[in-house]
Amino acid sequence: MKNVLTSAELNPAVHPKHPALAGHPDVLLNPDVTTLTKEALQNNEGVLTDTGALMCDTGTFTGRSPKDKFVVSDELTRQTICWGDINQPFDSVSFGKLYRKMLDFVADKKIYARYAYACASPKHRINILAINTMAWHNLFCHHLFLRPAEEELTDFEPEWVILNVPEFEANPLVDGTRAGNFTIIDFSRKVILIGGTAYAGEMKKGIFTVLNYLLPQEKGILSMHCSANIGQKGDTALFFGLSGTGKTTLSADPERKLIGDDEHGWSDDEIFNFEGGCYAKVINLSKENEPEIFQAIRSGSILENTRFHEGTAIPDFANQSVTENTRSAYPISFIQNSVSPSLGKTPENIFFLTADAFGVLPPVSRLNTEQAMYYFISGYTSKLAGTEVGIKEPQATFSACFGAAFLPLHPFKYAELLGEKIRNNEVNVWLINTGWNGGPYGVGSRMKLPYTRAMIHAALEGHFDQVAFTTHPIFGLEIPETCPNVPSELLNPENTWKDKAEYKVKAIALKNAFQENFKKYSGIPGAEQLLNKKQEVYPQLNLV
Repeated sequence: MKNVLTSAELNPAVHPKHPALAGHPDVLLNPDVTTLTKEALQNNEGVLTDTGALMCDTGTFTGRSPKDKFVVSDELTRQTICWGDINQPFDSVSFGKLYRKMLDFVADKKIYARYAYACASPKHRINILAINTMAWHNLFCHHLFLRPAEEELTDFEPEWVILNVPEFEANPLVDGTRAGNFTIIDFSRKVILIGGTAYAGEMKKGIFTVLNYLLPQEKGILSMHCSANIGQKGDTALFFGLSGTGKTTLSADPERKLIGDDEHGWSDDEIFNFEGGCYAKVINLSKENEPEIFQAIRSGSILENTRFHEGTAIPDFANQSVTENTRSAYPISFIQNSVSPSLGKTPENIFFLTADAFGVLPPVSRLNTEQAMYYFISGYTSKLAGTEVGIKEPQATFSACFGAAFLPLHPFKYAELLGEKIRNNEVNVWLINTGWNGGPYGVGSRMKLPYTRAMIHAALEGHFDQVAFTTHPIFGLEIPETCPNVPSELLNPENTWKDKAEYKVKAIALKNAFQENFKKYSGIPGAEQLLNKKQEVYPQLNLV
């Protein structure tokens, strides 16, 4: 047996009968939820909760491992990938050898294989073959990816392959990885290899990275790390935000239907979900605060790294003994207020959510196109004291396009697409601060959730079309003077601070942090153009 597999041999579009499946003595192809749950229990991969959910542990890795994610560098990707700490290059020949080793490794193991696809829009669908050695991982793929109709399975032709073998650990000295665990994407072979980690989210984010590479380049589609919902009048809204900003909570609105909670595409005429399910954080989950997610954790769903209340089969969602990153995976159909198929019209409103722990950004403000591009590529929120070792004061943190870890192209490619689509469709863009007012963290207080919901509702209902705006003297953001069900004094953050001089000091410091972060884009043509429009980004810059 030769040691290296060629692109033609590994590309399932060329070789539909994948080498991991052809002639394998023990393959379960497209098993249903009941079968996979039984298999997982028999394999001691998990236990059932009181509601019938499958509770599993991911082992050593309770989250993604960004330092161990690679992209094969070859003729296709060498000049297109934005190489660096996020997209680390991997040798093509080494990939072929590692792939062969993994295939040999699973030759005598039971395999769970699944046909699935990404992208709810039929025009942009990408077919996937997921190959797993753990039953619960295949159940995860059933939930998170889209599920072909029964009649499609006979002639199903996968375009991409995921081979996920947690038991297989690489030898860094021989295989070219950094450690025993790895996630490697090969765009020429159209294969994702995952080994040495049982964290299921690596599969979901692997395909997301693939879509973030293909859709903008090949189809001019903006791929987005955001949630999306639809109002009763058919209007679509998008919600961008990093962890802790309230993206999941604020997009779950009883008056609006959920398109999806995490990954979407924006084509010329529609918004479409990339996924078929949800992967929700469940730390401190309660029926009162997040009823839709709470009721979705039932027979068929998966819980990751949670623990029971002692002596019961009832999950203790406050328990962080394994990790703070506890999660649940379930089909989007488990959310009663979801729309099927997961499609929407071109958005009328976009919300950038930030939890500003410095307490200086307005709770709601309107952005022009240049500001939208600037805040999008900045992807700002703040880390709080106590969330990470060594953090004693709030820290500004920036993640390009609110999802830098999953962007294989230069961030400005996505920002330019966003700006183009906002201009062409006259979309309203809003910056929502779900963080602090009245002072920074430790002095002020967190903006009350009902107030934030009221501001978003006012934007969605067009209320702000009828009110006057003032321009923030430091950030140049447009602030509405009134908002239904929100005290007017809260709308301008300076009004909530006792020490006005200190407010200005903190606000200027944050503005400077934005500008310092933006310096890394100097020399990029699109960034230079945006920098040359400082008057649009900071209309009141001369006052600082």
